[in-house]
Amino acid sequence: MQLEFVLVAEISNSRSTSSELQIPNSFLLTSNSRLFSYLYTMTNANVYQLFVYGSLRSGFHSPVYEYISRFFKFIGEAKVRGKLFDMGTYPAGVATNESSFIIGELYQAKNEHEFSWAIGQLDDYEGVTVEPDEVQLYRREVTEVHINGQLTHAWIYWFNGDVSGKALIPSGDMMEYFNKK
Repeated sequence: MQLEFVLVAEISNSRSTSSELQIPNSFLLTSNSRLFSYLYTMTNANVYQLFVYGSLRSGFHSPVYEYISRFFKFIGEAKVRGKLFDMGTYPAGVATNESSFIIGELYQAKNEHEFSWAIGQLDDYEGVTVEPDEVQLYRREVTEVHINGQLTHAWIYWFNGDVSGKALIPSGDMMEYFNKK
């Protein structure tokens, strides 16, 4: 918490730093997690891909997929190193160095100039951007994605909570898992 406070204070008190980073004033007035997310996005500004493994996948037919298809184009089936857990009503992807993978879909932003706005909307949906009294369900990070025998990088929403006692989805494929239930 102190690091976030120092970061906000440093940006607020330094006009040259703020203008160099081009941080809108509205970010200085919102939660620290939104500011951190913004700064992290700016340091990875050349990553315009998104990897999804749960309700954001096309096969779930959720209303948010309609949103994704407006701003992102489908690249293909892909996988990331990680473990997938059944949280009851949603999946939880957890990063790992083990040889287990999460199966999902890779998307590319249709318009790079709209990417930060579009990903910000998804951050709200995934519980990345929270109010001070709320719990952050997911965190968005850049990860390596395996697709068609090649590696690329994309944003992913990793679960930010405890998976103790939750069922592991051995296949790493939420669609397959739900179809078997």
